[in-house]
Amino acid sequence: MSVPAVVQPDTADTYAHQALALIAQHRLLTSTQLHQMLMPHTPPRKVHNVLAPLRAEGLIAHTALGVRSGLKAHFLTAAGAQVVTNWPELRGRTASVIASPVAAAMRAAHTLTGVRAHLAFLAEARDRGDEYQALDWVPEVTHRLPDTGGEDRLIADAVLHYTAVRPRRLQYRAFVEIDRTTMSSERLARKLITYARFHDYTPQPAGRRGTVADQGAALFAWQRFYPRFPRILFVLTGAPRTTLTARIADLRRMTADHDLVTRLATHVPLGATILEDLEEAGPSSPVWTPLAGTGERRGWTQL
Repeated sequence: MSVPAVVQPDTADTYAHQALALIAQHRLLTSTQLHQMLMPHTPPRKVHNVLAPLRAEGLIAHTALGVRSGLKAHFLTAAGAQVVTNWPELRGRTASVIASPVAAAMRAAHTLTGVRAHLAFLAEARDRGDEYQALDWVPEVTHRLPDTGGEDRLIADAVLHYTAVRPRRLQYRAFVEIDRTTMSSERLARKLITYARFHDYTPQPAGRRGTVADQGAALFAWQRFYPRFPRILFVLTGAPRTTLTARIADLRRMTADHDLVTRLATHVPLGATILEDLEEAGPSSPVWTPLAGTGERRGWTQL
């Protein structure tokens, strides 16, 4: 008597599951961006078949990006945020609920610009066979700096986790700062000071001042999260090339003139690029200007 075959459950996530996880992590995504992340080798209309049931079930909503463009950016509703709570791929992240389409539209420019940078890394990783997936770009990562003076926290626009597999297997992490030329060049460059403070920050024992021996034995705050301090990448857009080039020069000047940042640059690769160059040539192309040293442009892993 033959034994009937045991039917095993499918272990692959559905496109609907993946789409909801991506919207939860990235806060806002256009249909085109979701298509590039989920199913780049299928007709673009396929992504609408994924999104329509999620919208019908009240798990996502959207905001229009301009009257004439026809573009829409999708975001989680409160019901959608409840569904993704405790999903393994989102562990440690709190799903962000945007209150309304108007609120979504107001934050769309910065959020979606960051996704453009992420997609440049994603496209290149697929071409090279490297390990970098759509959830390996983590937006809005916060680290506390409560007892160092000045700002009490560092908020990185994103942290990316990338594994190159050839010619040998290497893991890279990077803090990414997105600059749309909406703040002064000086304020942008001051972010380097905050990163330098985080690099040197050792939390003091609660209730007492640490001795020299305590401080020598204590971990730096960043070592609780990263095996090596992530490199720092600035991605600039939103102005003529001459303006963006001048802002990169200001970042280099801050690196040379501020003692904390100069010391940071001896341990951590620092670089800046223009978003449109990144999208056109890819992150491994010589589009990154190092913020220390000669300034000769190179790929992001060569900084």
